[in-house]
Amino acid sequence: MKKNRVNLFTAFNGFFFLLLLALTSFVMAAGEAKKAKEKYSLTVFAAASLTEALNEIATLYKASAPEATITFNFDSSGKLQTQIENGAEADLFLSAGQKQMDAIAATYIDSATRKDLLVNQVVLILPKNSKKPIKSFEDCLGDKVSLIAIGNSSVPVGQYTEEIFTYLKGWDKITAKASLGTNVKEVLAQVESGSVDAGIVYATDAATAKNVKVVAQAPKESHKPAVYPAAVLKKSAQPKEAKAFLDFLSTPKATAVFKKIGFEVVK
Repeated sequence: MKKNRVNLFTAFNGFFFLLLLALTSFVMAAGEAKKAKEKYSLTVFAAASLTEALNEIATLYKASAPEATITFNFDSSGKLQTQIENGAEADLFLSAGQKQMDAIAATYIDSATRKDLLVNQVVLILPKNSKKPIKSFEDCLGDKVSLIAIGNSSVPVGQYTEEIFTYLKGWDKITAKASLGTNVKEVLAQVESGSVDAGIVYATDAATAKNVKVVAQAPKESHKPAVYPAAVLKKSAQPKEAKAFLDFLSTPKATAVFKKIGFEVVK
C-alpha cells in the first residue's frame, strides 16, 4: 500500500510539473504574440510624385498589418534630404532621384536595405484647354512658350529638365522664361491653373491630374533615367517594421498600384 502511495504521489508531481510547463509556455507564447501585435507608427519621407500611389498602398498595408500607422511626409526629394540631414525623425526615405539618396547614403541610410524601386518618365504638359501649337520639347525654346513651369535645381524633376534642355542646347532660353516650383506638385498646379503655357512633370503626375494634357515625352537619351531608390534610415526607431513596409512595396498588390498610375517597377 505504501508503495502505491509513493507511485501515486510521483505521478501527481509529474503531472503537475507538465501542467506547469504547459501553462508557462502558453503564457510566454501569448506574451510574444501580444508583443508582436503592439501598435507602432512609421514615418515615411517620400517624393511628392509618390503621393497618390503611396496613400493607396498604405490602405492596402493596413489590411494586412492593422497594428501599423503610416505617416507620410511628401515633398521634393531635395527638401526631404535636407530635413533628414538636419535631424528630422523618419524611418524610410523614398527619393525621386539617385542624387539625393547618394548624398546621405554614408551617414543616414542603412545600405543593406537600399533598393531601386521604380522608374518614371518626364513629360511636357499643357493646360487641358490650351490651343497653343506646342507639340515637343523643342517648341518650348521658341516664341510658342512665354512662360514654362519647371522644378527648381533641388528637385529631381528640375534636374532632369535641365539635362533635357541642355541636351537640346536651349537651357539658357528656358531659364529666361521659367516659373520655378519647389516640388513637382507645384509645377503641376501651375499648369492646371493655366498660369503658364506649359510645364515639365513626371508622367505619373500628369496621369493623376484632370486639367492637363501630355503632348510629348522627353527623349530617353536626353536625361538620366528617373529612378526612385528607397531605403530604411539608420536612426529608425523600428527598423524591422520599416523594412517590412519597404518589402511590401514590391509585392504584387503594391506594384499593381504603381503600374496603374504609370510607374515602371524595377524587378
